[in-house]
Amino acid sequence: MWLFIGLGNPGPRYEATRHNCGFFVVDELAQRAGVNVKTRECQSLTARVRIFEQQVLLVKPQTFMNLSGTAVAQLVRKYAIEHPSRILVVSDDLALPLGRIRVRRDGSAGGHNGLKSIIASLGTQDFPRLRLGITPDHPVSDTADFVLSDFARSERDAVREMVARAADAAEVLCQDGIEKAMSKYNGS
Repeated sequence: MWLFIGLGNPGPRYEATRHNCGFFVVDELAQRAGVNVKTRECQSLTARVRIFEQQVLLVKPQTFMNLSGTAVAQLVRKYAIEHPSRILVVSDDLALPLGRIRVRRDGSAGGHNGLKSIIASLGTQDFPRLRLGITPDHPVSDTADFVLSDFARSERDAVREMVARAADAAEVLCQDGIEKAMSKYNGS
């Protein structure tokens, strides 16, 4: 079984914010599978799907971003996920330009509090991640305010396209593995 963890913040206040890109991708994958991410377990909303014969639990932690690791650790225990390579974490990334995605086998948190929490809770950074670029073409003065703000109307088409490509990359990861996903999507 795979855990696909989309990072974000719960509630209507944060629904359309940049920090919720992980939720957007999980919702896109759920829509493609014809399900809703609504089962409550382990401080998360979840849905079980099959992607290319792989069993996947789509996850939206409800602990708020900075405590995402709490929910992830509970799910790892509940589903006896034996190796962190079966956990894909999907998050926004201020180091990537708006619209770019990047698949990584592992790595540091890169300043992302949700990733920091997961790394601390699991005791490892050796899990794949799918990063979605949110950096605009102008300087950002306050990063906390920026990531918690909604996308501008002029950015929404690029965001929809990026989310669709990220969902495609997650599906490729299930079918063909991390190397293929990195090779196919890290240039886009």
